[in-house]
Amino acid sequence: MKDIRVRAAEERDLEAIAEIFRCPGVIHGTLQLPYRSLEDWRERLSRRSPDRHPLVAELDGRVVGMLTLYRQQADRRRHAGSLGMAVHDDHQGRGIGTALMAAAIELADRWLGLHRLELEVYTDNQRAIRLYERFGFVIEGTLRDFALRDGRYVDAYAMARIRPDV
Repeated sequence: MKDIRVRAAEERDLEAIAEIFRCPGVIHGTLQLPYRSLEDWRERLSRRSPDRHPLVAELDGRVVGMLTLYRQQADRRRHAGSLGMAVHDDHQGRGIGTALMAAAIELADRWLGLHRLELEVYTDNQRAIRLYERFGFVIEGTLRDFALRDGRYVDAYAMARIRPDV
């Protein structure tokens, strides 16, 4: 297996990103809806902002994961960012999430100067929780009935990481 390469998402990644978000496991583990069209993804990915940083992970030249780092917009929250991530069902457990998280942390700490990173994760997603904890995220609370998933409301954890060197 070749190295995982993380880079900025580009227009040419559109179909691969749409494929990732069609995976049943990705739908189950994220806030995404099934049945999004390619045009929906084109419109979402075309929204450019200096506070939105979409990254993709390539494995053997194929895009198999995506993470977006968002800087908070409110003036008094500009020190914080939030993360959303998905890894193709066929490539989970192969270091893709780790590579994306490492790149996002480097971007947040060394280039954006973010002090706090935040995310939400379903309470039953133990694999993701362990990944986030390895990067210094801690559970700050439980968000009850956070999202509708497969016809039922499910809880999520609010997790955050405070940059350790500030």
